[in-house]
Amino acid sequence: MIRFIDEYRNRFSVEFICQTLNTHREGGFLTSRGYRQSKARGLSARRLRDAVLIEHISAVHRDNYGVYGVRKMWHALRRDGIDIGREQTARLMRLAGVSGKGKGRSPITTRKPNVPDLRPDLVNREFKAPGPNRLWVADITYVRTRKGFVYTAFVTDVCSRRIVGWALSDSMRTEALPLQALNQAIVCAKETAGLIHHSDHGSQYVSIVYNERLAEHGITASTGTVGDSYDNALAENVNGSYKNELIHRRTWADVVDVEIATFEWVNWWNESRLHQSLGYRTPAEVEAEFWEHHPSREIMEIKAQA
Repeated sequence: MIRFIDEYRNRFSVEFICQTLNTHREGGFLTSRGYRQSKARGLSARRLRDAVLIEHISAVHRDNYGVYGVRKMWHALRRDGIDIGREQTARLMRLAGVSGKGKGRSPITTRKPNVPDLRPDLVNREFKAPGPNRLWVADITYVRTRKGFVYTAFVTDVCSRRIVGWALSDSMRTEALPLQALNQAIVCAKETAGLIHHSDHGSQYVSIVYNERLAEHGITASTGTVGDSYDNALAENVNGSYKNELIHRRTWADVVDVEIATFEWVNWWNESRLHQSLGYRTPAEVEAEFWEHHPSREIMEIKAQA
């Protein structure tokens, strides 16, 4: 009520607003005297706390690409040491004028190969792994720019949800795009022996050079059913988040423009973004916890020598 009077007092007098509201509604409305007394008392402790939290919520929302909804915002605030309930978070987000961003439909970029795809399905829609570098999923999506389409390839670790490899190109005709992402993932991995690489039936992933690189590092190729998006759902979920959280927010000039922004987004995704599937933790936290309890072979050898 006070906020309503504050908004319209310059157009109508306080007395007129209070009299009109009291005439058309029964009880519960301020008199002009009550309004002035309330203004003289100043903000209550609750409103002062709300004002501070609203400012903090706006900053958290802005720093996370403006995509956090109530659940992630609630967990983010609690991680910051703020004792707040979920319903209170929702109320303050409404006051701050911020909300989450739902995912749109993922584009289809798969081109059928000219040769038979003999890779088995070793995942069967069970996107779970006992640790990092046990199961990777890969896929390609596209970005519309003023100079044409740009294509982005991602390789994602199933256990930690970390994007372990990515690459951009202004052409999808070459095999180099997904291969660059794969090479980056291999370089960053601690171990690849026994790892499963799962993708769709795109011709880029069926290529001889791509599968030779997998075999060279002891990685087994896997693929889902033709035409069934659920068989590579995790990779498509990464694509959807990428488009929703970054790409759809602005118009892009060219491949360089997209590449710089993608680098920043991948770093945020791996190091700062809270993932619901990880219990509202980050991929970096999940991997750090895993390697703390399961040292790699190299670390164990160093400890043994010491």
